[in-house]
Amino acid sequence: MSESSEADIPTRHDPLAALRQPQFVLYTASRMSSSIGNAMLQAILAWHVFELTDSALSLGFLGLARFLPSLGMSMVGGAVADTYNRRNIIMIAQTVPLGCGLILAFATIGGWVTPELIYGLVLIVGLASTFENPARQALLPAIVKPGTFANAVTVSSTLQSFGMVTGLFVGGVLSDVDLGAAYITYSVSIACAFVTMGILRYEQPTDGPKRTVSIAVIKEGLEFVWRRQVILGAMTLDMFAVIFGGAKGLLPIYAKDILQVGGFGYGLLFASLEIGAFLMAIVLVLRPPIYRTGRALVYSVAIFGLLTIIFGLSRNIYLSIFVFMLVGASDQISVVMRNVIIQLATPDALRGRVSSVSQIFIQASNQLGAMESGFVAAFTSATFAVVSGGVAAVGVTGVVALKLRELFDYRTEAHAKWEAEEREPVEEPAAASGG
Repeated sequence: MSESSEADIPTRHDPLAALRQPQFVLYTASRMSSSIGNAMLQAILAWHVFELTDSALSLGFLGLARFLPSLGMSMVGGAVADTYNRRNIIMIAQTVPLGCGLILAFATIGGWVTPELIYGLVLIVGLASTFENPARQALLPAIVKPGTFANAVTVSSTLQSFGMVTGLFVGGVLSDVDLGAAYITYSVSIACAFVTMGILRYEQPTDGPKRTVSIAVIKEGLEFVWRRQVILGAMTLDMFAVIFGGAKGLLPIYAKDILQVGGFGYGLLFASLEIGAFLMAIVLVLRPPIYRTGRALVYSVAIFGLLTIIFGLSRNIYLSIFVFMLVGASDQISVVMRNVIIQLATPDALRGRVSSVSQIFIQASNQLGAMESGFVAAFTSATFAVVSGGVAAVGVTGVVALKLRELFDYRTEAHAKWEAEEREPVEEPAAASGG
């Protein structure tokens, strides 16, 4: 990517540029509803499993159940997203968590829920997400003007963070009040995401050679990621940092046994992470784009690791909530920087497959992080698991900064000119394709 001079960087910035486009509004409304539901489910499942088993090891198995589908099927999901209609893939995939949520609700209310049932349904939901997530990521650039894409990523992340804040808090509180009602509320949220996505109008691009889902198509996506140090480095940095800094998976133990704050405190802890992310997302929307994206990514991950260490050592609920908010804020910066880097460096024909590789890294970081924390806590203590993980996250960041200089020096000034373009409405497709 060629760099532009500082004089080329536009001085005007419209923080609402993406929201002036109707299809993006529908896309984001669906994504926010889905984020509320997914965050709720994350909080509910961790609380429910720990309540049924009283075991840190079981929380590790929960993370493993979430991760296994992405390890085996994400690349297939990416190839599907580059071959068939992305909107339709999202809608079909969303019927799976909706059905699983209703099963969990009835099983909980009827008293026949077991950890094994939960693990099995989590596997199924994870399998559906391997098709939904690459399609959703690849859909975004196709429904907004190129000049507003960076803004669309930031705005979408902001509203997603708001959904996560809402979902984690509601899920955490409802878990301690009525688990059956919690699962029903989750199902309603997923249904809203399904309906909103159905209203969105989108037509799959037909230019270029006709593709089919094959080993060669999957291999093409993997080779593209492997050749681009910036993309591979951004994915790798996030994955290892979050694997080692996975304090979120141990929040039930911190709430019940270490901080002793019960279900309400558990909800606050879970939500504080996303509150910090949400507030930082607002800051990122209002300020001009960050052009030294590689450097911002590296620094934010290093801060993430340091704050994780402080959280692990804290024994005061107020300090823990504040520090976890800062953890979420630093993580939000890394999320936005990573998404901008990956999407801008990838052609549309490969976005589904590249997004699926990114999804593997994300799922690996989140779910293996929860699994690693649970296993280490089971054999040592929750405090040791969190603190040692934070130390390892800082160490990984230092190695990446030294070894992958192309990532550290990556800048996006060349894309800054987009925001100086005349803003015209996105051309509305005639109808949704069923392909």
